[in-house]
Amino acid sequence: MNKHFHVQYDEQQLAWLYFDAADATTNVLTEEALEEFDQQLLGIAQSHPKGLVILSAKKSGFIAGADVKAFAAIRSAETAKKLILRAHDIFHRLEALPFPSVALIHGFCLGGGLELALACRYRVASTDPATRLGFPEVRLGIFPGFGGSVRSIKLLGHLPAMQMMLSGRSLSASAARRIHLVDYAVPQRQLKNTARKLIEEQPPRYQPGLLQRIPGNFILRPAVARILKKQVAKRVRQSHYPAPYALITHWRQNAGNTAQMYASEAQQVSSLLTGETAQNLIRVFLLQDRLKGLAEKSSFQAKQVHVIGGGVMGGDIAAWCVLRGLKVTLQDRAPEYLGRAIARAHKLFQKKLRDRYLVQDAMDRLLPDHLGKGVGKADVVIEAIFEDIEAKQRLYEKVEPQMKAAALLATNTSSIPLEKLAEKLQHPARLIGLHFFNPVAKMPLVEVVTQEDNPPPLIADATRFTKAIGKLPLPVKSRPGFLVNRVLMPYLLEAVTLLEEGVPAADIDAAAIRFGMPMGPVELADTVGLDICLSVAEKLAETLHNEVPENLRNKVEAGHLGKKSGQGFYTWSKGKAQKGSASATEDKLDHYAERMILRLINESMACLREGIVEDADLLDAGVIFGTGFAPFHGGPMHYADKMGKKEILSKLGKLEYTYGSRFAPDPGWENHFAQ
Repeated sequence: MNKHFHVQYDEQQLAWLYFDAADATTNVLTEEALEEFDQQLLGIAQSHPKGLVILSAKKSGFIAGADVKAFAAIRSAETAKKLILRAHDIFHRLEALPFPSVALIHGFCLGGGLELALACRYRVASTDPATRLGFPEVRLGIFPGFGGSVRSIKLLGHLPAMQMMLSGRSLSASAARRIHLVDYAVPQRQLKNTARKLIEEQPPRYQPGLLQRIPGNFILRPAVARILKKQVAKRVRQSHYPAPYALITHWRQNAGNTAQMYASEAQQVSSLLTGETAQNLIRVFLLQDRLKGLAEKSSFQAKQVHVIGGGVMGGDIAAWCVLRGLKVTLQDRAPEYLGRAIARAHKLFQKKLRDRYLVQDAMDRLLPDHLGKGVGKADVVIEAIFEDIEAKQRLYEKVEPQMKAAALLATNTSSIPLEKLAEKLQHPARLIGLHFFNPVAKMPLVEVVTQEDNPPPLIADATRFTKAIGKLPLPVKSRPGFLVNRVLMPYLLEAVTLLEEGVPAADIDAAAIRFGMPMGPVELADTVGLDICLSVAEKLAETLHNEVPENLRNKVEAGHLGKKSGQGFYTWSKGKAQKGSASATEDKLDHYAERMILRLINESMACLREGIVEDADLLDAGVIFGTGFAPFHGGPMHYADKMGKKEILSKLGKLEYTYGSRFAPDPGWENHFAQ
């Protein structure tokens, strides 16, 4: 059955094998697809063509990778190893074909998709900005297992291949061409002709030079491996993320023997895949997919956006929308307020696009509009002014009559309930929240904040728009702080309380990082801005039953606002916090982390009990992608489930007895563990 692949032969006796995964928008190498691919290779080999071209029939891209959903269901290392060895056999068959093969790449070519492409004799990639090639496996707690750790080194040389696998970053077609990952990077219209030319001329395959081969020498490998481990250790701890360390060991021990490399790859990856870290990271990947899937209930398409507020958030939201291909008008009180936003946008475009023509095209789509003439033409109007209820209400009264009937009216408020903001609107139910996080270009989550009267199609349209601009949409109910700020604030306030108790900031941050957080809470508070932290803390004080620590208020009154003022809980120099080394024992660090993390987890349960989000999985997704909560733990509710009812309630009870009612276990735990 040709369910996922179909082959066409042309007059030049070339076989064109199209991958078009059934019942899917994206090509993924499921076990079924791999078996069909193998059968297709057998049939094509028997027809003796002059060459084989493998390409995608889908607009979304070449191949997005292996079947991650299937990875989540694998329970034994032996089952994983069997799958990996079968993939090895199939890709060996592709590599051994007696005629040239070409992978024709557009869009995503990631993970297993890139490993398939590496088994071809040649690779040609489209220069379209959507084309990305890479090995993201370390983000799933594994490393390339379908022969990628062997073939990438053979093609690129040792260090380029190792750095690519260890980083998990993807490359554009042009960058891939520079390191010889692909043979040609051409406009999409030239892909097929380039493939024909390669098969006709059969140029010699690229061989890495001496400098790329030397690090693999058996005498040098141990020293190079130590350097690589030191580099990795600057980013992640081995106890949190074992995969990059396992990859380095795999390379150090086996790089001189191809057969050993394949055998070790199967052994190491199957062992990692069934470990707790990989299974939790796979869970996070699937949660991300679920958030993306929420956008499928609408066909809403925005072409023009109007952003009101040229400050950091408003300006960066506008720039991000432009970066995603939209035309944007940006409004503020006067032209001079827009200058800094336009300058920041230009820097972002230069960093992301790296092509002066693309940068200019982006700048042409970002229009300063202090008079607000773009309101009537916009499909989405986003308000991002300062957090003042009356100021926002006055703005909506002016804007609403100018808007198109079907346009979205959204606020970027970080904590004010929508019901209050919508009171002066002619149609209050049309206001919805799109809460972005700072920095906009780096934070993947957007809270889609809903009020009771929002019609479902409106919520669906806002969710669709969020995904269309490359963000993860999380529907949350309009309650003080919504989800992310509501959960994050007790964690930050506990860190400030520890400071009041005399615990050094460096120890507090080290405790959080030891747990797995990407940044310590004291540094995070300084980075966000202590004035903003204070504002949110005051708005949530009643909800959280938590008095605002005096040292936070004192810092703000003294003008010590954190990174932006150069002084907060830390002194800042050249954009970096000046902090010393942690001095506390490991037991003390664990205790500090427990206090902060359990406050975050307990508040997560409160949000779940109040129905701020639909279920525990969506809560985990929101907290991971909105706060950076250690992904390898799988999310706060998943982490709590692993701890179990007895341990959670025991620890919270002891902390309540010692430190007070802010640690009182939320009533929701009883029902949660009873389910």
